[in-house]
Amino acid sequence: MDLLEYQAKALFQEIGIPVLPAQRIDHPGDIKYLEIPYPVVLKSQVPAGGRGKAGGIRLVENTIDAIAAARAIFNLPILGKYPQVLLAESHYDAEQEFYLAVILDYGLGRPVLLGSSHGGINLEVVMSHLQKVVIDREFSPFYARRLALKMGLKGELIESVSAIVQKMYQLLIQKDLDLVEINPLGINSTDEVMALDGKIAVNDNALGRHAELVTLASTLSNSGQFTPARNDYNSPGVQPIPQTHSSVIVPQPIQLKWTDTEGNIGILCNSTCLAAATLDLVYQAKGKPGSCLIVDGYASWDLPSLSSPIQQLQNGLKQMTETQGIQVVLVNILSSAAASEAVAEVIANYLRSKVGEMPMLSTTDRTERPTGALSRAYLEHNKRNSSVQKKSASASRLPHFVIRIVGGKIGGKIEATKHSLASLPVHWIDNLDQAVEQTLSLAKLALKKS
Repeated sequence: MDLLEYQAKALFQEIGIPVLPAQRIDHPGDIKYLEIPYPVVLKSQVPAGGRGKAGGIRLVENTIDAIAAARAIFNLPILGKYPQVLLAESHYDAEQEFYLAVILDYGLGRPVLLGSSHGGINLEVVMSHLQKVVIDREFSPFYARRLALKMGLKGELIESVSAIVQKMYQLLIQKDLDLVEINPLGINSTDEVMALDGKIAVNDNALGRHAELVTLASTLSNSGQFTPARNDYNSPGVQPIPQTHSSVIVPQPIQLKWTDTEGNIGILCNSTCLAAATLDLVYQAKGKPGSCLIVDGYASWDLPSLSSPIQQLQNGLKQMTETQGIQVVLVNILSSAAASEAVAEVIANYLRSKVGEMPMLSTTDRTERPTGALSRAYLEHNKRNSSVQKKSASASRLPHFVIRIVGGKIGGKIEATKHSLASLPVHWIDNLDQAVEQTLSLAKLALKKS
């Protein structure tokens, strides 16, 4: 579950992370009672990235402009979601912007600190300067200072930024969170630090230990995907937005250029931090990622809002299979249990559509299917069924897929999906380190054959 920005900032304020004076806006008419001096920034509160590019963040100078902007933002769907709430926030003049995150890396089994000397919406620039520190022992301020130094910070900024990182880590542990992110952390002319935007991913399994987070979960679950926010329908010229899917614009996956042009490995993730960790592991293992895509940009998906992310996932899979030189695709998705089943089904349906209908293998074939190499059963099956081989010849042109979906249930629909793809070059691995090892093994094998 991803919190909305205003909810994340409420937790920031509790823990002592500085945030700007702000006010929740439930209706355009609330602007008349705004207590924050102008200029003011109005922000759409939806669990989706790209709000600024979509027009969901606007700077206003007076009440009349603010009311008009609020009406427009309330009626603006972003990734298929209409905001039920806006955040009105003081304007801040930042001379520098940093990126900070604390993430629970399930592959490493450790919290990881991430930081970049460049923050903001240009993810490629952020990633190109990204630094990482793994918390491999009991946490101490030393880890936060190490990150600040690796980011190239100097003077008082080392202390102020590392203090923010310590509080982010404290928040992650106290609330059993999966992710605490500040992007950007603004720095003004007096070196004052300010969390200008924030994201928090809550671990669904930890909700039972945190009643305050259960309340937030209930608030988010009551927000419909295609339901327009309450609006001032009595005002001239303001009409409800029709609740149709045709009004939803699905953006393409984000393409990161932090890759090797000669690489034959594709990486597909659903958050920036997850992509950073995955890329880092592949590079450490001497692999060469040729392409890295981020779909949706969020670390967890909930089932009611899956329509747009799933379309992005389909677009990402299509782009990976059609990119020249990509011979192995590592899919690393972090989501809820319900969403994991949907994601697995989308991947299965896409791959089946690429090769036509594939006959099922027997249970014996499946148990003998080796992990970490091209399936013996797959090759033998094609030899025994030449007619099927002709029908599904495009399967041989598919890259190998190494799929890691965290959040799914053992058994159930995901296991059935795995069996349905047993005759294709698809490998399901839960552990990220093992998935990376498998990916590199297949990439080396593919290079030898090419």
